[in-house]
Amino acid sequence: MSACDRCLRRGFVLELLAGHLENERARIDELLVRSDDELVVGVASTQSDELRRVLECFDPAARRARVVAAGLEVVCRCSPDYPRPLLDLSAPPAALYLSGSARRLAAVLAEPPVAFVGARRAAPYGIETARSLASELAGAGVTIVSGMALGIDGAAHGGALQGAAGGSGVTVAVLPGGADRPYPASHRRLYARICEGGLVMSELPPGARPRRWMFPARNRIIAGLSAITVVVQARSRSGALVTARHAAQLGRPVGAVPGQVSSPLSAGPHSLIRDGAELITDAQDVLDAVYGPGERSPIDRRRARLASGDAALLDAIGEGHEGAAAFARAGLRAAQGLEAVAALELAGLIRRAPGGRLMVTAAPGRSRGHADAERRGATRS
Repeated sequence: MSACDRCLRRGFVLELLAGHLENERARIDELLVRSDDELVVGVASTQSDELRRVLECFDPAARRARVVAAGLEVVCRCSPDYPRPLLDLSAPPAALYLSGSARRLAAVLAEPPVAFVGARRAAPYGIETARSLASELAGAGVTIVSGMALGIDGAAHGGALQGAAGGSGVTVAVLPGGADRPYPASHRRLYARICEGGLVMSELPPGARPRRWMFPARNRIIAGLSAITVVVQARSRSGALVTARHAAQLGRPVGAVPGQVSSPLSAGPHSLIRDGAELITDAQDVLDAVYGPGERSPIDRRRARLASGDAALLDAIGEGHEGAAAFARAGLRAAQGLEAVAALELAGLIRRAPGGRLMVTAAPGRSRGHADAERRGATRS
């Protein structure tokens, strides 16, 4: 466990002032820059003397014991294990409470991570797009960062876990409350899968209950960890745009996936694109933004192991063909085609969209035309 007393104290202060910060959440960015004493006076001036007396009772040994009891580890910003990209933030978290070790943290952040953010109440097109992009990138060895929320966040984490089975990518969830508390509760199983194959982190100590101010505070960490922040479906006042703003302030690329022009969920991405964000249409666009054009391409090791007929059917589906037409395009009889469909579904390379349409979920290396066909299929579903 690598954390100094001073950095552990910051988590104690944030917990102590949680209710006061809730009342001041509109200026949370400004407040997080302040020192502990300045923060106490700034948000609770009428109770500052009483709060200072409580702070004098801070017991770092008890805090460390609490971290161990929760099954977590902690890394503070004084440690060489602390992620260097977070130091670019105006208010870097004093400590990161982790579901894994500092060594694990360094491993998952060794390559430039990619953040996916977006609407909680996302449409099927957004869910499928986030899942597919994250799966392709994870298959190429990229770590996916998000906030484990409903909608786009959960889809990105799920896609990364799926893609990691064929590559070396993992996923990191940054939570608004304690890293020992799955949030939302409905994502308990996803939380367990992320802990097993990736990492969960928070700047709040274990047991901290999520409050509204913690969400924008969490968003700055997502942006700070990532080499690019990609927005997939977001309304004009979405929290995802807060994450994108933090990324832009850090001088990091922001990407946005276009959507249907009449959908309110497209308002956020389209405004970002209008203001200069990277237009993201497939995984290659993301890799080009991070590494430079053509420097790295998506690689799916599972596809290389497919039988020739299965690979041909995967290409046919990626081109937009369906049913008997896809089988014919792949040179397969009906029975062979059905066997190939089952094999591709088991491999996680295709999935059934609403209405039963088969869609490619992870086909790195396909042509831009294949990606366009996939998006058209998602839009129609």
